[in-house]
Amino acid sequence: MPSDTLNPAERTRALFQEALEVKKALLEGDHIAHLVRMSEVIADAIAAGGKLLFCGNGGSAADAQHLAAELLVRLRPQVNRDGIPALALAMESSTMTACGNDYSFDALYERMVNTLGNRGDVLLGITTSGKSPNVIRALRAAKARGMHAMAFLGCGGGPALADCDFAFVAPSSVTGRIQEAHITAGHALMELIEDRLLLLGHVKPLEQAK
Repeated sequence: MPSDTLNPAERTRALFQEALEVKKALLEGDHIAHLVRMSEVIADAIAAGGKLLFCGNGGSAADAQHLAAELLVRLRPQVNRDGIPALALAMESSTMTACGNDYSFDALYERMVNTLGNRGDVLLGITTSGKSPNVIRALRAAKARGMHAMAFLGCGGGPALADCDFAFVAPSSVTGRIQEAHITAGHALMELIEDRLLLLGHVKPLEQAK
């Protein structure tokens, strides 16, 4: 039944069911293996002195900032540890509008990667369509600088997939469902990174916060 013919309660139930089906699909195929491998590469890069950069647009920019904060500050209240170097490239409005005015919005993340990224760092781009020009340009810049280029994608991966060393592709073409899968995968990825860095002894547990 088309969603526009449903009453509000039925439509909400249908949305939750759709979200559940996408989450169930994540348990099939290579999705979990891809996340685990990404976590290993990121954690090892950080342990070697590198950092993790994030970029995205709109809701994906919010996810990028959210995930960076989880590493910089604290992810799980029972795990009190040193900060982990991570940076969201959706910076303050002055930088974003200056680049948009002086160059182009499409150049924003590419310029940030070329300025802040170093060989051995990791870029994680987030684009639900896989078509965002500024994210694609950033992925290409990262690879050119000897960084690991990764992405969270949807809609089959889109053009961005070809520019990734590693990718997690949400099995949906609906923006909301893709974003929900991305933040679930993002939390899993951050926990895996944290666990590996603690195991490697690179990140030191701190005295439990009061």
